[in-house]
Amino acid sequence: MKTVCEVCPHFCNLQEGQTGFCRARSNEGGKIVCKNYGRLTALALDPIEKKPLQRFYPGSRILSVGSYGCNLRCSFCQNCEISMADGEQIETVEVSPAVLVGKALELLPRGNIGIAYTYNEPLVGYEYVRDCAKLAKEHGLKNVVVTNGNINEKPLQALLPDIDAMNIDLKGFTERFYTAIGGDLETVKRSIQIAAERCHVEVTTLVIPGENDSVEEMDALSRWLAGVSPEIPLHVSRFFPRWRMTDRGPTPVETIDCLAETARKNLRYVYKGNC
Repeated sequence: MKTVCEVCPHFCNLQEGQTGFCRARSNEGGKIVCKNYGRLTALALDPIEKKPLQRFYPGSRILSVGSYGCNLRCSFCQNCEISMADGEQIETVEVSPAVLVGKALELLPRGNIGIAYTYNEPLVGYEYVRDCAKLAKEHGLKNVVVTNGNINEKPLQALLPDIDAMNIDLKGFTERFYTAIGGDLETVKRSIQIAAERCHVEVTTLVIPGENDSVEEMDALSRWLAGVSPEIPLHVSRFFPRWRMTDRGPTPVETIDCLAETARKNLRYVYKGNC
């Protein structure tokens, strides 16, 4: 019997035992299960600014965790070793929500404020993020999600009461770009709008030469974001050759400078990344 996964706009219709586009969710016994639940590939105490979040508890640190899988196919992926892997291709460590929250509490003396779900696309492991976030909040910890925003409204709304901050990738501002990476621009825009009503939100755009680096596109993107709120910080970040996009050099710093100035005409807080 086929079963539809309703976490993201792919709506994968999966046969028994089949894994979805994200490599992290499958049909087992007629139910969609999170195959990567508690299976971590990365764990580190990071500066909050590395998420990147510039205006959420600046100067603090946060326990950052990642698993494997992603529901996009960005040829320029910066974390391709884990995001493009499945559970058989990479080493993982089992960490329950209780153990993770306990570790976060142990790190309070080192400046930790909570848990960041990051590195791969965390929301393909939706149930793990949900369970950890709920338990972390009960213990007074902050929850941060670093996501591509390619999630359906119902699961996002259910998660947000336990989330304190999000950094959402707005990878470009054309349907052409999102079609190429297997995502949906309107879904990401809606995620930003919904999240901005419920928690602190910052947005990141990785600028890729020849793909999304025009002044016109950045002006349209930043104007739209200002329509949600001109107070939302935007991170305009520099691309470096990675994974399947090594056919071009890094984004020129002067391009980042120019696009940041363009965005500043519409937004109060604009930051340059990877420069």
